[in-house]
Parts: sequence; structure tokens; C-alpha cells
Amino acid sequence: MSYIRSQAFEETGYVVLDRYDQESDPKEWLDLEYVDWKSSGDTRFAPLASAFGEMECNGFWNHTPPRTDKDGVWVEANVSKAPHLKARAEEPGANIGRCRVIELQPNDYAEALYNLHQDDNNRLNPDGTGWIVRGFFNLSDDKDSCIILREDRFDPETEVRIALPAGAQLIVDTQRFWHAVWQKGPEPRYCLITSWESGPALDAYIEKYHGDPHAASLPLDPAFVEEAQAQVRRRLAERAAILAAKGKADHGPVDPEA
Repeated sequence: MSYIRSQAFEETGYVVLDRYDQESDPKEWLDLEYVDWKSSGDTRFAPLASAFGEMECNGFWNHTPPRTDKDGVWVEANVSKAPHLKARAEEPGANIGRCRVIELQPNDYAEALYNLHQDDNNRLNPDGTGWIVRGFFNLSDDKDSCIILREDRFDPETEVRIALPAGAQLIVDTQRFWHAVWQKGPEPRYCLITSWESGPALDAYIEKYHGDPHAASLPLDPAFVEEAQAQVRRRLAERAAILAAKGKADHGPVDPEA
């Protein structure tokens, strides 16, 4: 199928924008209503825009009528408490799908690798329309934590680790990447996540904030990486054995947003 895609993502699949002055904004995310919704790790979400403006986080394709991750409806109970966050999501002028704040509890590197997943943002997306990507605006100050991006789930050579201090802003083609966050803690991480439709409006926004497709990757000892990989392989083998004993096949990770 042929979609409208941003040239900014062609080479690496992500861009890092200028860092935002997060300290100048109130901590609106602490006043929001959160719902239990499991993504990659121990998480809750505070929906700002959902399929029909309800306090829920389900994929738009799981509603009636089913549709792609576009034309989200603001959840009034939360956006009334978070005008700054709503304005940040709206600034590009691109079509918004799901928009929410994630709360992620601390984890470790091996756990993050185990939770690597690809999103399914473009399910039911009509041919010839804009490809859906996701904006990540880090709200809490997690400078020792990072988002992990891999083009190959099991190949560390394809891994990029982008630091997450307060105000870090990046846009990622999360259907292209296996991704998860390593939240070193000790406090939860909070991040505004917005689904945007690619097109001229988003392109102009990326240009305005100097979108860089070549972020510096946080260094890690190769032996540390390999030990974490070994833990993941062991956990996956144990999972496959448990499922096989129940007569079930292991079809790999399921999109946690579905």
C-alpha cells in the first residue's frame, strides 16, 4: 500500500527534536485520572484523547465502527486538568489519534528487552493517507533512563538508546521499530504519547524544532548487553515450553496497544 510518509523518517525511522523547557510548565500529569492498561512493563495510562472521548485506552480498531488511529476525541475530564499537555499535542496541527500520558514503573535493561514490541498504528489506515507515527514528550526527569529502539528484535547491533531527561522530545515510527523504555527510576516515568498523521503539517513541525535523525546512543558494556540478551532468551524459552505443555503455540509478542 502507498501512504504519505515524512522524508524525515526515511533514513533512521525517528527524529529527536529540540529539548523543551519542561520546568516552566506545571506538573499537570500528577492531577490526571489514570486507568490500568498494560503496555510494555508495569504501566498505567491517563487518556487525553480516545476513540469516543471516554476514559479508556483501547485501540480504535476495537470499537464500533472500527477505524485506524486517527481523529481522536478529547477526554474532557482529563484535558480540563491539562491544558498545557493538550496544547503540546495540538501544536503540530497534524491529525491526532490516541493521546495519553503513560506512567511506567522502574525496571531493568533485561526487562525492557523482554518487553520490546512493535505498534500497529496503521491497522485499517486507508491507502493514500498519512502514515501514523508517535510523539514522545518526556515529562519527568529520567536522565539516566532511555528509550530503546531496535529494527531487529534480537540484534543489539540495530539498537539505539536515547536518553530521557525532562523535556526530551522525539517522534518515532513505532511500527518500524521494536521499542521499550528502560526506566532506571527510582520514581515512575511520565511521558506524553501522541499518535500523529504524517503530512505537510508534521513535516513543518519537525523542521521548526530541528528534527535530528541521528541521536547519540547511550553507551553500554557489550558484556552487559549480552547477559541481558541471554536472560531474554531464557525467559522466551520458558514461555514457549509452558505454552507447548498447554498445547498452544507461541506466536511471539502481541501488540500491547491492541
